[in-house]
Amino acid sequence: MITIKDLYVQLPDFSLEGVTLSLKKGEFFALIGPTGAGKTLLLETIAGLLPAKKGQIWIKGEEVTTLPPEKRGISIVYQDYALFPHLTTKYNIEYGLSFHKKRGEDVKKYFNWLIERLSLAHLLNRYPDTLSGGEKQRVALARAMIIKPSLLLLDEPLSALDQNFREEIQQMLKSINEETKVPFLMVTHDLAEVLSLAKSVGVINKGKLEQIGEIKEIFYSPRTPFVAKFVGMKNIFFARFKKNRALINGLTIQLPREMQESEGFLAIRPEDIIISRKVIKSSARNNFQGSVKEIINQGFLFEIHIGVGEAEFKALITPNALVELELKRDTNVSIAFKSTAIHIF
Repeated sequence: MITIKDLYVQLPDFSLEGVTLSLKKGEFFALIGPTGAGKTLLLETIAGLLPAKKGQIWIKGEEVTTLPPEKRGISIVYQDYALFPHLTTKYNIEYGLSFHKKRGEDVKKYFNWLIERLSLAHLLNRYPDTLSGGEKQRVALARAMIIKPSLLLLDEPLSALDQNFREEIQQMLKSINEETKVPFLMVTHDLAEVLSLAKSVGVINKGKLEQIGEIKEIFYSPRTPFVAKFVGMKNIFFARFKKNRALINGLTIQLPREMQESEGFLAIRPEDIIISRKVIKSSARNNFQGSVKEIINQGFLFEIHIGVGEAEFKALITPNALVELELKRDTNVSIAFKSTAIHIF
């Protein structure tokens, strides 16, 4: 069990405030948030590279808050690999063993297992400047895992790789995590990586953890407007609730359940909004007439902004749907969404 409890870190122009989280044996945990949110700062504090002003870090029942990095049993892998350019792959991987005084037949067997598992046998005598990005990342992973850490920290390990290498390293990370049962804490801003690798996720913003939970909870039950926006809700409105209705920007929205009279936020994922050139007749309880305000090409999908009175909704459609609907700016359309697609917080 890895536990970070009420952790505070103070820098001249930034701080982490009251970060608390825990990882179980073998858990793959993702920490997500925008650039400058404090993700890497948290990793480096856990690793012992930066001091904590307040709080505790526990590794397998031992408090390591004030221990030097080499005494914590933690490994970290950076996005730029941080390999020693004057050492071969073999010696880069073995470098950490000297600090941990690990030798013998068991270490040799584990080294050979890692080499085979990460497909590095043909690269052992090569130097970092002769390796591809994916190869460097595999070497960095082997170097981090050779000491059999109690926790592996990953600082955006896939961001510098092209798509082919990214998928390869993703699968290797997942396999190594499952086979070794070492908990992984990965920092990323890529939601696709989170969905592919992690079981649990935390969302950090301006040095504070806004929400922690399983992936499904974070994506479908956000607790704050920031979390909702970060996981792609896009349609987020301040609302006044009364019974089974909400009032937003002059529109009345049918809710999935009755609410006490109060104020809060509601959110709708863009993929849950249906667009039509005709009046929509469906089981969806929320139907409105509006017009197209903007069309944004996102590659495989188009984001359509639809003005409905004083409100603006965002929907996602395929290129085929865009052509079929003949959508342009100022085109009159109907939109619909089910009350069950509404998230309230």
